[in-house]
Amino acid sequence: MTSKENNDKTEEFFKENNYFDYPKEAVKFFKQGELPMIDTNGKILLTEEGLIKEAADGHGGIFEAMFKNKVVEDMKNKNVEWIFIGPVDNPLAKSVDEVLIGMMKEKNMLEAGKSLVKANPSEKVGVFCKKNGKPSVIEYTEISDEMANEKDSNGNLVYGESHINCNMFNIKGIEKIGNNKLPYHSAFKKATYLNENGEVIKPESPNAFKFESFIFDSFNKLDDMLIFRVKREEEFAPVKNKEGVDSVETAIELYNKFKSK
Repeated sequence: MTSKENNDKTEEFFKENNYFDYPKEAVKFFKQGELPMIDTNGKILLTEEGLIKEAADGHGGIFEAMFKNKVVEDMKNKNVEWIFIGPVDNPLAKSVDEVLIGMMKEKNMLEAGKSLVKANPSEKVGVFCKKNGKPSVIEYTEISDEMANEKDSNGNLVYGESHINCNMFNIKGIEKIGNNKLPYHSAFKKATYLNENGEVIKPESPNAFKFESFIFDSFNKLDDMLIFRVKREEEFAPVKNKEGVDSVETAIELYNKFKSK
């Protein structure tokens, strides 16, 4: 799944690299949806061209996009049974995991999510939980300090099972989730816009809200899911920042360290 902004460059990158030796017909690109951005007064922002300013609707939009672009139909025609949905910003993400699929088949699960033990209470990751008896995730921006620091009788974090956005679905699970819209979460971001005087404003600090859905809000569409804990050093090298912690530099270091074993 690509966005409106990066779709053409992504397709060109694959062409330049001969689709990384995959058959061209086996690679399918499709775009995620977009939602309008608003300012702190609730007014819709405009682009430099005077159009409604929109932003990608989050990784939770993948289900609606898959049905809209007939991806699910294409998979069924090709007898695809297992679907990995993961992040583009984790070079250690393991998209083909025979052990995980085997466990899902053994336990008759239609969805699974990989987890890590949370490094510390303030680590910026969502954590697995159950809401109203259904599998779910609490995003790090929405968990209270009290909950983040809560420990059980063994001294372990109660909310310490990190969701690293590496998810496996059986296609039957995808069909059950369907193409219904998921709840929206807001994020406060910097956004260039056209003001009422026709001037282009480039803010130096966050000034607008974008709305996005998260894939974990689909988990409760099914009765249960498998949580599969993995080793941090083997499957988690996130790229979240330009430099410092969780940057391209640290991801390359972690990737090379793992591959050298």
